[in-house]
Amino acid sequence: MDSIRALRCFVRAVELGSLSAVAREEGSTQPTVSKLMAALERELGVRLLERSTTSLQATPQGARFYQRALGVLSEYQGAVAEARGENETPAGLIRVNAPAAFGQFRLNALLAAFLARYPQVDIELILDDRMVDLVKEGVDIAVRQGRELPPDAVARVAGVSPRQLVAAPAYLRERGTPRRPQDLTHFEYIRFAWLADGDLLTLHRGARSETIATHGRYRVNHALAIRDSLAAGGGIGLCPLWLVQDLLDSGALVTVLPQWHGQPQPLHLLSPTRRYQPLRARLLLDYLAAQIVRLPGYNAT
Repeated sequence: MDSIRALRCFVRAVELGSLSAVAREEGSTQPTVSKLMAALERELGVRLLERSTTSLQATPQGARFYQRALGVLSEYQGAVAEARGENETPAGLIRVNAPAAFGQFRLNALLAAFLARYPQVDIELILDDRMVDLVKEGVDIAVRQGRELPPDAVARVAGVSPRQLVAAPAYLRERGTPRRPQDLTHFEYIRFAWLADGDLLTLHRGARSETIATHGRYRVNHALAIRDSLAAGGGIGLCPLWLVQDLLDSGALVTVLPQWHGQPQPLHLLSPTRRYQPLRARLLLDYLAAQIVRLPGYNAT
C-alpha cells in the first residue's frame, strides 16, 4: 500500500465528506479510493470512516487520526521541498478564490503576469462573493475584502483601501452638493444590495461619527455595476478607492464631503491552516502581497 497516498486520500475524504470527490481530485475512481481506505483501516486495525448511502464522516478514532495525519503529510511535503532544494521549479495547479468584482477588475491582470513568469504553473480562479471553506473546497489562496474572516484560515493583510463618497460632476450640478452628512437624505444613494445595515450609512471625521438613513431607488449586488451607475450620474455612493480611483483621477467622479469617510476596507490573502504550502502557492502569496498594495486606491497596512 502507498501509505502517503492513503493518508492524503483519507485526509481529503474527511474534508470533502465524499470518496467520489476524492477520486475526482486524484484522477482516479471511487472503487479504487474505497479499496485504499479499506486497506488503511486494515493496517491500523481501526475503523476510520463511517459510510452511509448519503454521507461519510470520521469516526472518533478517525477524527484523532486525521489531526495526526495532517502533521505527517505536512512534514513529508516539507521534507520533499527541502530535498529538492532552492532550485525547485514551481509547477502545478493553484486554486484561487476571490470576490467577483475585484477578481474581474484587478486580479485577472495580476494573475496573467504571474502565469507569464511561471510557465509550469496553472491557476484556477473562482470568482465568488461568498465566504468559502478553503479546506473543503480545495482552495489554496482566497482573496477577501473586509474584516469578517473565517477562524480556520491564515490571514495576511495585503493592503487597505479608504472609502469615500463619490458622484459624477453632472449629477452634482443638477442636484446640488451636500454640505454635511445629513444632507445625503435628499440625494439618490446607490449601495450594495446585501448590506447588513441596510440604508444606514455611518461616516467618520476624526473622532466624530454620523449615521444617516440614506434613500436610494437602486441597489445592486455587484461593485462594478455600482461603479458604472455612479459614473453615469445615478447618484452618490460610498466606494473603496480601489474601485474608483481611476475615475477620480480622470474627473469622471469627484469626492463628496471629502472630510468624511467610511470605514477603510482591508484586503486579506487567506490560506488554509496547514504548516506547509507548495512553492507555487508561497510564490503567488508573496507576489499578490507585493502587487496589490501598488494598485490604485490601496495603502500599505
